[in-house]
Amino acid sequence: MPLTPTGEILRSATRGGVGVGAFNVVQLEHAVAIVRGAEAAGRPVILQISENTVRYHGSLEPIGVAALAVARASRAPVAVHLDHAESPDLVHEAVQLGFTSVMFDASKLPYAKNVAATREITEHCHARNIWVEAELGEVGGKDGAHAPGVRTDPGEASDFVAATAVDALAVAVGSSHAMLTRDAVLDFALISRLRDAVSVPLVLHGSSGVGDAGLARAVKSGMTKVNVSTHLNKAFTQAARTYLESHPETADPRKYLGPARDAVATEVARLLGVLHGELDQGL
Repeated sequence: MPLTPTGEILRSATRGGVGVGAFNVVQLEHAVAIVRGAEAAGRPVILQISENTVRYHGSLEPIGVAALAVARASRAPVAVHLDHAESPDLVHEAVQLGFTSVMFDASKLPYAKNVAATREITEHCHARNIWVEAELGEVGGKDGAHAPGVRTDPGEASDFVAATAVDALAVAVGSSHAMLTRDAVLDFALISRLRDAVSVPLVLHGSSGVGDAGLARAVKSGMTKVNVSTHLNKAFTQAARTYLESHPETADPRKYLGPARDAVATEVARLLGVLHGELDQGL
């Protein structure tokens, strides 16, 4: 089906009171796996490409064009999103390539400079019908929005959204990036207060560190877009490692990348069920 606008997916989820899985693409196998998981679950999904991944590939276009092609061939609704971009030039390139949304991350800057930089990005993207996510960060810009102990203030979040006109806001409520264990403790009361204070969808970064019950409760409390990367990379790497340990003579990468891709697809489908309330239904 045609590429689906990110805003359309998020608006539908907000109306339905469910979450949307936004999963990071590191290489082509990730994109194929994520879309296969979405097709198996019969639910929409967002493919994300981070600025770190762009650096890994040397440029955005090769992995970006590949992700867009996989998305357009999907039987499920799929959006393609630029994640954690600190470079305005990278944002502009993603827009030109046809990405459906961008996340501009100026959270390391002091508040006033974050607002000004984000507002410029929003104006550029909105003129081209592109949806924008941003991150408020800690007051003063220290350590970023997802450093341990940082929490987003609802009043400041409301002011930030009004000043920047962003379409979604990544908030700090207890999760951290790149966690290898799923034991983060979220502040669900804060999520609810942020939901009441902010008029746009809330985004949970660092969701790999949150267990299934926590993810489901976060959505119930007011989260809409849920970003997952490290958790899927663990599944990918473990499946590849298991195959190689059993077949040490293997030289063809398809032999071990195939099982790794399948493991990610299975976990994507399962996580999409969690975000759509299947835990509440006893599934």
